Amino acid sequence: AVAAAGAGWAVYARLSDNIRADDAAAAELARHAGERPPDLVPGARDILLIGSDTRAGSGNARYGRDLGSRRSDTTILLHLAADRRSATAVSLPRDLMVRVPGCLRTDGSRGAPVFTMLNQAFELGGSACTVRTVEKLTGIRVDHHMVVDFSGFKDLVDAVDGVPVCLKEPIDDKAARLRLPAGRVTLDGEQALGYVRARESVGDGSDTERMRRQQRFLGALVTRVRGNDVLLNPLRLYAVLNAATASLTTDPGLASPVALYRLVRVLHEIPTEHVRFLTVPREPYVQDADRDQLAEPAAEKLFARLRADRPVAVADAAPEPRQGAQKGTKGHPSPAPVFTGNTAAEHGCE
Repeated sequence: AVAAAGAGWAVYARLSDNIRADDAAAAELARHAGERPPDLVPGARDILLIGSDTRAGSGNARYGRDLGSRRSDTTILLHLAADRRSATAVSLPRDLMVRVPGCLRTDGSRGAPVFTMLNQAFELGGSACTVRTVEKLTGIRVDHHMVVDFSGFKDLVDAVDGVPVCLKEPIDDKAARLRLPAGRVTLDGEQALGYVRARESVGDGSDTERMRRQQRFLGALVTRVRGNDVLLNPLRLYAVLNAATASLTTDPGLASPVALYRLVRVLHEIPTEHVRFLTVPREPYVQDADRDQLAEPAAEKLFARLRADRPVAVADAAPEPRQGAQKGTKGHPSPAPVFTGNTAAEHGCE
């Protein structure tokens, strides 16, 4: 019993040491507590997932030179319903034009508010700046945030022994160091990173296609992590938690193995078909077609439903249909808005 307790404590200490608590961001958010959105549904949880493209840190330099800047390569707002029976992950395009507030820089100075691309918020003021920007954009209170880098993403995929995906056509992308056949393939960590980052040589080369690919992959990863061969296998579970924590920076509320395990358990209890992925309704920015802006009123309808913890319906994102709500017929109430996206169950080969 003593030996088992000692081993358990050693594992817990190792995982705890892996996690970096984002205390600076917590302090900055506390300074601006008065301007943050209210928590309308206390039982629901909104978690901001930030994929950093920094080349600093162990294993990241191979993906390019570190020019002294870092931006959020991927930004996803994950909404967990108060009844824990559904989850909605909303991708926010990195080129979305937004109002970034005056943020505290790493050198201690404070920048002026600026209208720019979303991914620059992370460069200007780190995770706290990104959280404040997303809250101002959506009106949704962010309860927790996580930042993961390239190396951490790879290690997590390898810890679950790869993630199966279905490719409609082969991929040969030299920039992403990725060459894959068509059909069902299981991606290891290095391949998975190239798959979610590739752009020009895959599909139509758009950022829209890249975000859809990220959503499909995350759906497959969620399914893989939820499997009993991971959660009920102590050795596999330890490998997953070790990989997940090694390159993870979170707010203090999630900066412990217990908190992260509870989050994983919540995701495990949600039926796969109730884990939905979609991209925020957006359209080309009026002053630059290479940038995005929110498509209204569809975007606000989505944010309003998430704020109120109301169900969000998604439809197949295969074609590029119109975004937003469906119109009702005369004499009948309009049905719930339907947004283009997919569920975690929709990632296999037909």
